[in-house]
Amino acid sequence: MIRLAAASTLAVALALPTAPYAQNAVHSEGMIHGAPSATLREPGQGAFAALSEVVRVLEADPKTDWPRVDLDGLRAHLVDMDLLATEAVAETTEIAGGLTARATGGPEVLAALSRMVPAHADQLRGQTDWTVSAKVGDDHVALTVTSDDPGTTARIRALGFFGLMASQDHHRMHHLSIARGEMPHGG
Repeated sequence: MIRLAAASTLAVALALPTAPYAQNAVHSEGMIHGAPSATLREPGQGAFAALSEVVRVLEADPKTDWPRVDLDGLRAHLVDMDLLATEAVAETTEIAGGLTARATGGPEVLAALSRMVPAHADQLRGQTDWTVSAKVGDDHVALTVTSDDPGTTARIRALGFFGLMASQDHHRMHHLSIARGEMPHGG
């Protein structure tokens, strides 16, 4: 009987709506915003964490040109990144020396792909010795990446569309440039 009562109490507790109360919870010591953390490095969701990090850098830089700051542009770019990573569908075809990826999605996804893939193709072309091209079609965006080196060809194929879009370490500086208003959101 005690087990049944305990199970019933647990079932009722789990069935209660807790989400509405989650944002109204009292913060205890150590949960104060801005307080140093011994273990956490990011403040939650990825786009929010990126925005938070950029704001921290801008506020710490006495040379920040505040009238040029474009956090809305950075947010739009982060939304594009999220759409590409979570909503795009890519079909990859192996070709001599690499691959061609054909990425598609709904209208918002296609718009994000159209902004991001050509811009990232330029980055890949400038930071590697790969042959890289991007073509925007009516219902897809194609990315073709090849190399004459067999080891690099294997790497390109293993990365696939999403790995290629995430490759090269320019993203943080790109985000900071968008936020500083040094480049418009477009890729």
